[in-house]
Order: sequence, then C-alpha cells, then structure tokens
Amino acid sequence: MTASIIDGKALAEKLREQVAEHVALLKSNRDLTPALAVVLVGDDPASQVYVRSKGKYCREVGIESLEFKLNANVREDELVALIKRLNHDNHVNGILVQLPLPSHLDPATIINVIDPQKDVDGFHVTNAGRLATGQDSLVPCTPLGCLLLLLRHYDQDLSGLNAVVVGRSNIVGKPLAQLLLRENCSVTIVHSRTRDIEDITRRCDILVAALGRPQVVKENWVKPGATIIDVGINRIQQEDGKIKLVGDVDFDSVHHVADAITPVPGGVGPMTIACLLANTVRTCCIGNAINAPAWLMD
Repeated sequence: MTASIIDGKALAEKLREQVAEHVALLKSNRDLTPALAVVLVGDDPASQVYVRSKGKYCREVGIESLEFKLNANVREDELVALIKRLNHDNHVNGILVQLPLPSHLDPATIINVIDPQKDVDGFHVTNAGRLATGQDSLVPCTPLGCLLLLLRHYDQDLSGLNAVVVGRSNIVGKPLAQLLLRENCSVTIVHSRTRDIEDITRRCDILVAALGRPQVVKENWVKPGATIIDVGINRIQQEDGKIKLVGDVDFDSVHHVADAITPVPGGVGPMTIACLLANTVRTCCIGNAINAPAWLMD
C-alpha cells in the first residue's frame, strides 16, 4: 500500500479564491475592505517569515494588511494599550498577535485583551469556551484547516470514525478534538505523558500528529489504511549540512501503511493561512452585521 497525498496547497488555493471573490463583493456592494492587524513583538526570524507571508496573501485576496512591529523589550502595558486601540478601531476587523512572545510577556493575558469578535486566531478564552460548548465561535486556523482537509478527503462525512489527536495544546490539539467531536467522531487525545501511545494510535481511523517533535510517529503507530494529518513543521539538519523541513510523522515509513497522508511542506501549512484569511472576512461580516457565506462558517 502507498498512501495518497492530501494536497493542502490545492485546497488552500481554492479557499483563497473564495475569499478573494467575497472580498470583492464586500468592496463593490458594501464599500468595505476587510483589514487585518498583525502585531509582531521582537525579531524572531520564523515569526518575521510568517508575518511577511500573511501580508503577502492578504494583499493577494484584497484584504488590507496592517503590521505593528514592537521591540522585544516592550512593556506589557504598552502592548495591551495597542491592542485596546485596535479593538476600538472600526477600520480594523481582525487582530492577530504573532506567537511566540518574549518570555516577559504572558501570552494568555495578551490574547485575552483582544476583542473576541476580532480574534482571527480563535485563541481568546471566549472563543475557546464557545467552541468547547458547541456554540458558534471563531476557530483557530490550523485545526480548522485540518478539519477542512479531512472533510474533503472523506466526502464531508466523518461520522463514526475513530480519531486520535497526538498533542494537547490550546492552539491545535484541544480545539481540533472539539471540532472532530462536533463531526461525530470518537476522539482520543494522547500526549507526551500517555502510556503505550502506539497501542492507542494503532486503533484509529484518523491520526493527527501535533506533538511538535520531528518524525516521532513511526510505522508501528499507524493502523493500515488510516488517514494521517501531519501538523508538525520541524527544521532538521541533514548529513550534508542542509536544512530540511519535516513533520511530526516519519513520512518515509508511514506512507507505506496509511491510506492517505498530508505532506510537509504542502499539507496543513497552506491551509492555516487560507483559514486566517477566511476568518478575517468572517470578522468583517460579524463587525458589520452581515451574514457570512456558508463556506466561511466553521
């Protein structure tokens, strides 16, 4: 058996096209241009790359990208004051504070200052709570992207499937488990302290790897015919000194066992940014009392 590749790039491109079409309608019919404010603290190289990429795709679909760059030693009250200004700025529809933050800043404190209706990352405690209780909410972009990939692969029906999420972060693991429950999956979360992880993962139809450790999921973790969603993005140095991007799944061994798998790169990553764009349009609709199109709803 050789797994088919779940093409995140293709689905992300389709979603971006839908976003661009709706942005054009908002501009022509409502004289509205969705605007996303991205706050970057410090000079973390990976964060700078992510912010540039988000700005590029915003401009491509017609979303206005506003960037606010702060020094790494910024005081918490200064950052809070900026976010509060953006909360009250009617021109700004979505707010994103790029993580990770410098160690002297508490991410939970900062995220919870964001207006929940402008929280395009879906990390605010209000959105997390609404998602956990089955209410309408803004959903974190990476879990939403994972769900859309699975729904497409399974022809929009995940009901009754056994899913295991490897990782319990607030950013991916927990919200994705909630989304899968909502689609009527039976869901198990495993993590670094789980005993006999392989015995659990070998029984699942859907395996989502979001542990943040390179190539930890091996062939013996996988049930033959399972679907694998690899959330990990890890940089490893090869013998020739070159840097290679790999996921949390050992692709070379697992793709001989699984029925389908997302590649790294080209799987979940493109979907994360596409879902951010969709969330920005959705926050624009929310802020202006406009019904969002069905494809924007989580």
